[in-house]
Amino acid sequence: MTPPHPSADKSVALVTLGCTRNEVDSEELAGRLLAEGWRLVDDASEADVAVVNTCGFVEQAKKDSIDALLEASDLKGEGGRTQKVVAVGCLAERYGKELADQLPEADAVLGFDSYRDMSTHLQTILAGGHVESHTPGDRRTLLPLTPVERQQGSASVALPGHGDPRPDLDDDVPTPASGPRVIRARLDGRPWAPLKIASGCDRRCSFCAIPMFRGAFLSRRPADIVAEGRWLAEQGVKELFLVSENSTSYGKDLGDLALLEKLLPELTAIEGIERVRVSYLQPAEIRPGLLRAMADTPGVVPYYDISFQHASEPLLRSMRRFGSREAFLELLGRVRADAPEAGIRCNVIVGFPGETEADLDELEAFLTEARLDVVGVFGYSDEDGTEAEGYVGKLAPEVVAERLDRFTRLVEELNAQRAEERVGDHVEVLVEEIDDEDGSVVGRAAFQGPDVDGVTIVRVLGDAPAPQVGDLVRAVVVGTEGIDLVAEPR
Repeated sequence: MTPPHPSADKSVALVTLGCTRNEVDSEELAGRLLAEGWRLVDDASEADVAVVNTCGFVEQAKKDSIDALLEASDLKGEGGRTQKVVAVGCLAERYGKELADQLPEADAVLGFDSYRDMSTHLQTILAGGHVESHTPGDRRTLLPLTPVERQQGSASVALPGHGDPRPDLDDDVPTPASGPRVIRARLDGRPWAPLKIASGCDRRCSFCAIPMFRGAFLSRRPADIVAEGRWLAEQGVKELFLVSENSTSYGKDLGDLALLEKLLPELTAIEGIERVRVSYLQPAEIRPGLLRAMADTPGVVPYYDISFQHASEPLLRSMRRFGSREAFLELLGRVRADAPEAGIRCNVIVGFPGETEADLDELEAFLTEARLDVVGVFGYSDEDGTEAEGYVGKLAPEVVAERLDRFTRLVEELNAQRAEERVGDHVEVLVEEIDDEDGSVVGRAAFQGPDVDGVTIVRVLGDAPAPQVGDLVRAVVVGTEGIDLVAEPR
């Protein structure tokens, strides 16, 4: 069956906040809506319905999501096209009816279970009808407790970004020229794209609410991942960015913890794909075989996104995590033994309940010794329903703010020093942007992740032809601007 033509009578804009996993979810929603005849537009002010894909990770992300919903709602009173605003995503899944009650400006608050029927819901809302707001629940209870049993029970569970189809959409969803169906539509022209390999998390970190609203860990089947990778390559994507809540758990529910190592060569072999990047590695689960595969598989970039969170062993145990400064430094030594040019990033939390000056000294010593390329620093805040919410020893907000400022300044200095160590290195830069005004070329070296890890600015010398977006440019690093690199073509 030929997919229905998009109708000019109904248009939708998807506004995405938060992480790259949310970006995948938005593109799957876009694919479903496009298949149902909706016209996709970039600007919410030009859409009949603005669908805001929210983030519910930490307090600031929640505020940003609510601000985005209010901004979209303001469009309804400006005499433009926008008629309705719908909240989806993690904040909507996490709070549902509570969010709807507190934010009447949103015309609906829909959870993950609504994604398969999103077109029907939006048409109902546009017609003045009512769609019941989502009732939150612990999504960890939706799948069997034993990982090996989960694949059998997953068919009836909504898994955003996994491409699980509605039966009545089978023939209508756009398909690649060959191979399995892919439910996705690109919402940008970037030469890289996130590709979801799993959803959910089985870890029980005391500060984190993600497992409650994202559910238990579930791997996508390799054939589906490769099919989507091929489809993305057909759309002009050069770099696949593998995303999940915990990539080091990939394959455990499929009976093979080494499955990611086997998947990587299949993805790098896809015609048109130049790079494959792995994100979000749990240090307690990193296996020597995975490190070797990442270092030895041509096309897999030397990029290690490792979730350390802290370096004090007692505090990590209070976080329900494992590790220490010594253990983490030993792990980094193994990473660099296999990949001397590795780019390594992590996030850390300061101000956790009970954190002492001795804990901070341990963290500072680790960060100073580790030579990390990028460190994201977060101040602790209570998250509803987490174990740490009930901890004693909470620090005053001003103390948390002071520690956040202190360590932010520290890592800015350390990361800038690490960038300076790169001067003289030969790099290959994926061009992502060319400034229309001054012609400056901006991209990323292999060890730089997208969006938050710094960029490489390529100075095109003399009359040399200017590269195009999507080109890979060989260059030498000649300087730095903070964590950003400045390079000249070889």
